[in-house]
Amino acid sequence: MKGRRKFLGDMALTAAAASLARGVMAGPAQSAVASGGRVVSTWDFGVGANQAAWRKLSAGGSALDAVEQGARWAESELCNPTVGRCGNPDRDGVLTLDASIMDGDGRCGAVAALEDIDHPVSVARRVMEDTPHVMLVGEGAQQFAMAQGFHKQRLLTPEAEQAWQEWRERAEYQPRINVERNLKPGNKENHDTLGMLAIDGNGRLAGACTTSGMAWKMHGRVGDSPLIGAGLYVDNEVGAATASGVGEEMIRNAASFLVVELMRQGMTPMQACRAAIARVVRKRPEASKSLQVCFLAMSRDGEVGAFALHPGFVYAVCDAGRQDALHASDAVYDGAAT
Repeated sequence: MKGRRKFLGDMALTAAAASLARGVMAGPAQSAVASGGRVVSTWDFGVGANQAAWRKLSAGGSALDAVEQGARWAESELCNPTVGRCGNPDRDGVLTLDASIMDGDGRCGAVAALEDIDHPVSVARRVMEDTPHVMLVGEGAQQFAMAQGFHKQRLLTPEAEQAWQEWRERAEYQPRINVERNLKPGNKENHDTLGMLAIDGNGRLAGACTTSGMAWKMHGRVGDSPLIGAGLYVDNEVGAATASGVGEEMIRNAASFLVVELMRQGMTPMQACRAAIARVVRKRPEASKSLQVCFLAMSRDGEVGAFALHPGFVYAVCDAGRQDALHASDAVYDGAAT
């Protein structure tokens, strides 16, 4: 009886939260597909990434081509301390990059702890298409990239190296919660992993995730972004999900897979993101007060939903109607942890 009461209580919590949540509706079924597709991505810099992806979609490209192009934009055109060439290094001063890409038919590829190779998302796609594997890491990933025609180059910027030198003076590591920020596109203070989802005019889904990981992490640490099912999961039959924040929590909960499976059971993208957040809180209630976890999801009909532990998470939506929309996610907690 106690187990049944707990189950009903959890379902009531999820339903109540969903009634308060905000989402981006697709309108009539298949409207996002009929209008040529939709692209969504995490954080304010997702606006630029979405626009790069939209150029592919509007030209008739696939969702897979679109998310790769959007992620490539973030890796090279954006200079951001947690994504791509401008990322901050680990505690040893080494910049390592992680990325994953997934098609709605289940094909996927990833690289982790990749050094001195630009565009890890494209290397991940090559892993998917040109090897029998899903993930390559470290030196092996670099060797593969070079064999595929990618060029080895020093990516650590002088600014990132200087930031690392300043960090070494105190050598403290504590992930900070993203707080409420201005939603103006290009706000460089609002940064984290880029997670991107797309649906094209044929109704096919795809997703990509790319990051330089947590600044000052232990050398060899890998977060959720390159892990299929943790930072990214896509299924043409249901929808897609991606995550941002402290990757260890996404790994512990197989979070993006969880969100998609909750949608498979009938939840909307918003409800599924909220239920996944509730699971994080139930498992680690004290830890959840001092870290950020964010989920973004899209159904196979193009409906979009998001939820976070703490305020501050924004996501970008791009379709035929508008290419620069930003939305603030609802959150479990009202403000930063004390």
